Amino acid sequence: MLAEKTIPNSGNASPRIKLLQVLRRRLWAILLVAGVLTGSAVAFSTLQTPIYEASVKILIGREYTTQTNTSLNAEVQGLQELTKTMAKAVDTVPVAEAVGEKLDLSTNSAGKLRSSLSAKQDPGTMFIDLTYKDSDPERAQLIANTFGQVFSEQVSNVSVGSNAVITAAVWQQASLPRTPVSPDPVRNGLLALVLGILLGVGLAFLLEYRDDSLNSPEEVERVSGVPTFGMIPKFQPLANK
Repeated sequence: MLAEKTIPNSGNASPRIKLLQVLRRRLWAILLVAGVLTGSAVAFSTLQTPIYEASVKILIGREYTTQTNTSLNAEVQGLQELTKTMAKAVDTVPVAEAVGEKLDLSTNSAGKLRSSLSAKQDPGTMFIDLTYKDSDPERAQLIANTFGQVFSEQVSNVSVGSNAVITAAVWQQASLPRTPVSPDPVRNGLLALVLGILLGVGLAFLLEYRDDSLNSPEEVERVSGVPTFGMIPKFQPLANK
């Protein structure tokens, strides 16, 4: 039986070489998928509304009205545990409603304010990091600072037991954010590129699996059951002069 000379002799190739040959044959599919996904991710990112983030740092403390014998280590550990609780109190309806009233916002603005707010303890400290996100950088700064002010005022009315009161002070006010935190076209493009390459490799192997053409003389022999005695070279037609 005769076979074309252009058929690569890959029947005895190692699995690694066969893998590389598949990737080389289907490189166009990998590049196509990766390019489409990367371009789409970057284009989608540029069309999104920029979001800015303003942050306030609040220090939690405790004042005693009478003398106590608490050790310094116990006091610090107690304040750190207290800070965890107070961080959860920032994102509550009473605080958001007070912020809305102070800024003359609508009566149903508390839910929207809370959805853009996050507050968490700076691990191992008595600081609470309060962050507010908005499409307007000046509004993000204003609302973040107002949350810090309102929360500090409300905490001053809270007592712990009969001889201690909690204190909260704005240690660092929010500055005007200059650059948006999202979207990030570069990051999204890189992630889409990695995903596109993975999907492209998967598509390459799928196309190879569904391709029923014969890629080597050994495959021709295996399918036909007839030994290959020679190969016919593939000629390119000469251009007419």
